[in-house]
Amino acid sequence: MSDDLSTTRDELPLAFRRGPIDGLIVRTLKRHEDSRGWLVELFRSDELPEGFKPEMAYVSETLPGVSRGPHEHREQTDLFACFGPGDLRLFAWDARPDSATCGNRTELVMGTSNPAIVLVPPGVVHGYRNEGSVPALVFNAPDRLYAGEGRREAVDEIRHEDRPDSPYLFD
Repeated sequence: MSDDLSTTRDELPLAFRRGPIDGLIVRTLKRHEDSRGWLVELFRSDELPEGFKPEMAYVSETLPGVSRGPHEHREQTDLFACFGPGDLRLFAWDARPDSATCGNRTELVMGTSNPAIVLVPPGVVHGYRNEGSVPALVFNAPDRLYAGEGRREAVDEIRHEDRPDSPYLFD
């Protein structure tokens, strides 16, 4: 995929306002604890939007002080879960010109202090930063294979973190 943005994207605001984002789903995770330890259901098909089916899953670790993103996908939906250790501050910007919430920005803390799952639809720019003192784990179950079947396709990712004029700022 090319990093070129379509001409309709040039119409987007340079400053985003705080607000909800259509299609961005946040659900608090519940820890079930007993004498053996704990269990967290990361997702259930009966609690996800109709038609969403994860194609793969991975876990990543983000070290203290490190950011990932911001980036977006043209077609891929991400399903992030963070339940600890550590906390991440997740940022999302609605950059979809045809969305009723275009121009809105949302941020939330997820992890040990707020176990949560977040579904990020295509066209919503997103990233997160570990603002704590311990590494944070993220589980992701996207609905597309990274680099396609057999890793033979272009990666569906538009990266914004190295753009000096990027309107997608963490602070």
